[in-house]
Amino acid sequence: MGKIRIGVLASGRGSDFQSIIDGVKSGKVNADIRLLISDNPNAQALQKAKDNGIPAFCIERGKYLYREEHDNAIRKKLEEFNVELVVLTGYMRLITDKKFLADYKGRIINIHPALLPAFPGTHAQKDAFNYGVKISGYTIHFVDDSLDGGPVIYQEAVDISNCKTEDEASAKILEREHVGLPMIIDSFSKGRYIIEGRRVRYVPNP
Repeated sequence: MGKIRIGVLASGRGSDFQSIIDGVKSGKVNADIRLLISDNPNAQALQKAKDNGIPAFCIERGKYLYREEHDNAIRKKLEEFNVELVVLTGYMRLITDKKFLADYKGRIINIHPALLPAFPGTHAQKDAFNYGVKISGYTIHFVDDSLDGGPVIYQEAVDISNCKTEDEASAKILEREHVGLPMIIDSFSKGRYIIEGRRVRYVPNP
């Protein structure tokens, strides 16, 4: 069974990225991490990639006049490394370029630290905690041109009812993200996901 070739986009510390690296090293994730791309030159994820011998590139948004030009530069780099599946882990920018989204339709996934459609956007944990929800969690979904609105692949609920701070709730959710994301990436090497409207179903390889 061939490894799935993945490219990871990250803007920050890269803890979810590290969970993928660890999963590949342990043999739990049947994937080949071809490269890491960040839009942030200070992202810790870049160093994590270098520390693990993974090609790392910073493609800064500020160096491009238009958002679509930035997206296009990323798409070309992914194509250069023959990436099959694009994984967004804490990537803080919307992908809006139509060619990028069309070329990788059904092959871009994002992990969001809330149970969508509740609490989309960049402050999901804070919004959920401040709202007072007892159950939060994370969502892995396909990426389209909406804000955290693509079809849902997988969700896991996390009890945060006893968490006293936003940081405590975030850490509890993140711990489970580090289990779920590698599992879903591995599943792409063993089958395929079929999108039927808002529904997603999984078909294992024969």
